Amino acid sequence: MATPIYEFAQLPRVDAREGAVSRSRRQREPGEAPRVGVIYNPRSHRNQGADFDCGISPHVHIAQPGDRSQLPSALAELAEREIDLLVINGGDGTVRDVLTCGAGIFGDHWPAIAVLPKGKTNALTVDLCVPTDWTLQNAIDAMENGNRTIRRPIEISLAGDDASSRVLGFILGAGAFTTATQAGQSAHRLGAFNSMAVAVTVMWGFLQWLFASRANPWRRGARMKIALGSAEAPMEHSGQGDPEWRQLLFATTLESLPAGIRPFGNLCKGLKLVALDQIPRRATMMVPAVLRGKVSKRQRENGIHQVSTPQFTLDIDDQFIFDGEAFPAGKYRIAQGPELEFVTP
Repeated sequence: MATPIYEFAQLPRVDAREGAVSRSRRQREPGEAPRVGVIYNPRSHRNQGADFDCGISPHVHIAQPGDRSQLPSALAELAEREIDLLVINGGDGTVRDVLTCGAGIFGDHWPAIAVLPKGKTNALTVDLCVPTDWTLQNAIDAMENGNRTIRRPIEISLAGDDASSRVLGFILGAGAFTTATQAGQSAHRLGAFNSMAVAVTVMWGFLQWLFASRANPWRRGARMKIALGSAEAPMEHSGQGDPEWRQLLFATTLESLPAGIRPFGNLCKGLKLVALDQIPRRATMMVPAVLRGKVSKRQRENGIHQVSTPQFTLDIDDQFIFDGEAFPAGKYRIAQGPELEFVTP
């Protein structure tokens, strides 16, 4: 379900159907088994060459869409079956694609969702405290005996476009984050995944910030404008480096991240972002403390900004990364998507 560049023009447009908007969650009879729909991505890292871990059951319906264009019809069929639980078997990119295509199908009445961490990166399941060996049967059992966690994904749309051109996911980054994603692919090839890949990439980026010149892409970042809230108030700049550039942008609605990093300080709920101006080398020494959640009055004057906002506008001249995939330069509206209920252990 991946292409080199995720173009909005190539997205399958899914308009909210009357059935999706008017349908409320099905009420199960006492003792009735839940109806389960599974989106299985055989190309996810931990699914390659593996059969699906579930026996045939009349209550479990498995779809294996070959690419994004087949996702809407697969999800529409599951919606018609009035499933109680939607299981996403794949990594963060698969989650992004399913939520994006499902938004116009389920409307305001999503089923409960469970995620099996089968990708190279599984930041969402880290946040939800889902173990790496979680199975379909574990998820079905948790439907009755587990916990429920509410999360709102990030919703990205082209500025000025209608809401049908939108993508839902959980982690957005730009500037050095784009460079870090490319470095992360190298870490994957070396056998580092999930939190280990994050730790390796963060350490390499820190060394680049500390010793490289301003011409290095890790320190140069990208030309971008960030405007906060519905009033689109320009985000402040410390004056460090070129005011039209930011060294790094990172945003998420998750509340905990792989490798235990806490770049937002005391901010936990909702949409949060951290932005770095083109910080001087001396300020780079503050970055490890920032990643551990430490907050200092000197951070902002040194070009490190931590903000919580319901929405913001990003006008960027370079690619940015959303759940591991590159999106083209442009002007985007970034907000919070619908409240989704995740089944957890």
